[in-house]
Amino acid sequence: MTTVKNIFVFAFILFLASCGKEKKSTLTTLIPVPQTATAETGYFTLRESAKIKTESSAEEVKSIAGYLVSKLKPSTGFALPVEEGPAAAGDIVLTLDNKKELGEEGYELKADPTQVKITAANPAGLFRGIQTLRQLLPASVEASSLQKNDWVIPACTITDRPNYEWRGFMLDVSRHFFSVNEVKRLIDQMAYYKLNVFHWHLSDDQGWRIEIKSWPKLTEVGGQTQVGGKKGGFYTQEQYKEVVKYAAERYITVVPEIDMPGHTNAALASYPELNCSEQSFNIAPGNEVKRKVPGLYTGIAVGFSTLCTSKETTYKFVDDVVRELAELTPGPYLHIGGDESHATKKEDYIPFVTRVQKIVAAHGKKTVGWDEVAITELQPNTLAQVWANAENGKKAIAQNAKVILSPAKKMYLDMSYDSTTKLGLHWAAYVEVDSAYAWDPTTWVKGISRENIHGLESALWSETIETQDDIDYMVFPRLLGHAEIGWSAAADGQPGSRNWPEYKTRLAHHGPRLKNMGIRFYQSKQVPWVEE
Repeated sequence: MTTVKNIFVFAFILFLASCGKEKKSTLTTLIPVPQTATAETGYFTLRESAKIKTESSAEEVKSIAGYLVSKLKPSTGFALPVEEGPAAAGDIVLTLDNKKELGEEGYELKADPTQVKITAANPAGLFRGIQTLRQLLPASVEASSLQKNDWVIPACTITDRPNYEWRGFMLDVSRHFFSVNEVKRLIDQMAYYKLNVFHWHLSDDQGWRIEIKSWPKLTEVGGQTQVGGKKGGFYTQEQYKEVVKYAAERYITVVPEIDMPGHTNAALASYPELNCSEQSFNIAPGNEVKRKVPGLYTGIAVGFSTLCTSKETTYKFVDDVVRELAELTPGPYLHIGGDESHATKKEDYIPFVTRVQKIVAAHGKKTVGWDEVAITELQPNTLAQVWANAENGKKAIAQNAKVILSPAKKMYLDMSYDSTTKLGLHWAAYVEVDSAYAWDPTTWVKGISRENIHGLESALWSETIETQDDIDYMVFPRLLGHAEIGWSAAADGQPGSRNWPEYKTRLAHHGPRLKNMGIRFYQSKQVPWVEE
């Protein structure tokens, strides 16, 4: 009997120890890793009596508080009323304070046994801090149905701010079309990991996806299909504005892309006048035809299409498209593509891109283009997005431009994980979870240093991506590593370093979170995934 009792006591001690370890682990499993995080004594417990106190009459702060309630209520069942005024024990407090050192998106989070307080200089910082608060709670807080749990947060002090200004994710909706709700779902997932730019690839050879009222056939004709020949789709301008508003409420800027002068078959098929009198269309290897107007295209070849850059009609078209998009887009940037325009002669490409940048500027926006645009004269504030040719990035820097890094070998989420992956391509590389994480933007290319880099962006091209489940599988968990590289100055406290062994342990704890959010992610064997 004594032996059994001792075993029971020992088991109970182990149970308590494991509980304590589980609670403390939430502070050491945050992604992105905070700038500083100090563990204190004890825990804060969120209870049904808790309120969200704003200490501010600003409607924006109240809106952020309402967002927090919407994320916590389904799993906890707590009403969590939002009120202005002094906080009581057990409350969560959101407050603005003119702490310039926190910047636009930085925050300070303090949790003790009596309350949790998030302080920021700007509303965006409060919103980022809320994402950290969510991660400090047990993973089941992300479930969409009522859960039984002790909603504890470890006592701690966290001070945090982002490393890069631009932390983006690009979705190609041209090769395969995705609904407004699917796009919104992605934006929510981006927000959870503190990304702040949604790059929306809205036109390509296979489909034109945004309504342009002055050129209606772009969607009537060019929006009909997608890769594989199935029915396509497009967004009305009202739907576009709906997504832009949804993203803005999550402090994410939408950057629309209209690719040009190449990747334009959908536009060329819609309006014959955008074609030159006769062009060669390489619709497949060894299948070159000459005709005035191409048909709709449902394959995945690139580089065969071009706008007729010598026609004034083309610039009228570009001006109208840019004008309408600029009016719909409150953010400062429009993306003009510019990549893989193999069918455009260099002597035509350079004056075209130069002129289009001026059109963008005339409508009050700044230009972003893929790295090929750097062979032209770049306008002030143009950003070059380096995806393939690092030398183009250096050409942009030589013109005092900054770059966005999206190296295909690291940040293209359509690259297969390995040779057994059924989705994706591998023309750039196979990109396993460790490879997506274990690299340093500041040393990636000699001649491109920290001061030249405006930010980073993951990209999901959709040649093989047809469904929401496909998106989940290819984006997650690699996007978490990209988010950390963009946000965190150092992953393990050492400047410029990425500690994969330490990171994969933190990542392992996000498996239950992703599952509770309904994300069907790739469960890489490189990661020691844990159960909640």
